[in-house]
Amino acid sequence: MSNFRFLHTMIRVFDLEKSISFYTEILGMKVIRRTDYPEGKFTNVFVGYGDENENTVIELTYNWDPKEAYEHGTGFGHLALGVPDIYKTCEDLRAAGATICREPGPMKHGTTVIAFIEDPDGYKIELIETN
Repeated sequence: MSNFRFLHTMIRVFDLEKSISFYTEILGMKVIRRTDYPEGKFTNVFVGYGDENENTVIELTYNWDPKEAYEHGTGFGHLALGVPDIYKTCEDLRAAGATICREPGPMKHGTTVIAFIEDPDGYKIELIETN
């Protein structure tokens, strides 16, 4: 099992272009690949900070013509990103239009400094200050 590697996490999105804009323009990721599946009526877009061969990425799955936004369920928690200077990062993200749903500060019962933002579909993204 030592040769296992975490490849990606998939989330379903309601508005693909809005989600791509959020992950690329606000969080600075790049679109790595995009594939349309006409017979299945869905599109997969992979976004991340680097090549899939060396980095874990996010798979945005868009089912064509959704009728309503997806429910996240009670099992999903959040995605997490390591960021430098979390206070400045949150200022910059807020200025870019991101929703900060938990202001930066030490986590409850610990000293790690965290914050939370939401993507256009309401998925929570934890920001963890790294040095």
